[in-house]
Amino acid sequence: MTTLVLGTLGLALSLVVPEVLARARWTARAPGAAVVLWQAVTLASVLSAVGVVLVGPEELVRAAGTGPDVEAWVLVGALLVAAVIVVRLLWSAAGVAVRSRRRRARHADLVDLLGRAEARADLQLPGAAPLRVLDGPLPLAYCLPGRAPRVVVSGAALAELPTDQIRAVLAHEQAHLRARHDLVLESFTAVYRAVPAPLRSRTPLDAVSVLLEMAADDAARARCGAGPLRGALTAMSTDGDLGTDLPAAPTRRGGRAARDPRDDRRRRLERLHRPAPTGGLLRAGVLALAVAVLVLPTVFVVAPWLTRALPTVPLLPGLG
Repeated sequence: MTTLVLGTLGLALSLVVPEVLARARWTARAPGAAVVLWQAVTLASVLSAVGVVLVGPEELVRAAGTGPDVEAWVLVGALLVAAVIVVRLLWSAAGVAVRSRRRRARHADLVDLLGRAEARADLQLPGAAPLRVLDGPLPLAYCLPGRAPRVVVSGAALAELPTDQIRAVLAHEQAHLRARHDLVLESFTAVYRAVPAPLRSRTPLDAVSVLLEMAADDAARARCGAGPLRGALTAMSTDGDLGTDLPAAPTRRGGRAARDPRDDRRRRLERLHRPAPTGGLLRAGVLALAVAVLVLPTVFVVAPWLTRALPTVPLLPGLG
């Protein structure tokens, strides 16, 4: 019974809930809390998969009445499979982290070599990362996270955008750096890479990418106002997101169209035409839901099984 419940929960959290959550409009009112909920859903789906691997064989052999020796060896096998899942996830996370840091280090070296430092007093923000300017015909901006973070803008952006819009752009990028949004994206990228290819979906990764941009928008709006940020977002050639260490996907599972950056930009602009979100109650509710997604299955599904199963688990043959 526990296996069935965990399996159903895992499938719902990995297939159904992400699609529903990705379409939800309320997440734009509390993007930071929505990201936490996405993290809880993703982690709970992984834990459910590990739980099925551990619980399923034990319940099967117990129902078959195969005896304590078989039960012990089945438990060892289940633990090994669960360990493989965990190691695969950790290996994926380490690989994503190493590749991201190498790529950003090379990029930072190029920026330092080809760009110029900009120290205009009217653009400086408290605690801001160094600003680098690259010559280019298009107005763009992005940030390079890491131990020595940088914010990069093009010369065209400085030439074409008024000072208040440039300050809004810099505040947006500083928000990414200050909140370490790059680490959030790395965690979702690691899970994506760890999942077997036939079961992968970019839905969580794409949805979280947009929510992080909205969270940075909110921080920039609080500093510089919605008008300058809205004007800058309309004029800029890129959204300055942090990247995902993944190639663009032509389609999502089920044949739906892949994430369209123009649609993301439209959603962000619509938010900036509305008053700043003040949904403290909504944020609290979403955070409580995130905690429930992680805690309740453990309390009501896994804990009762452990209470029943562990006292009857025999030692391995020859060790008792």
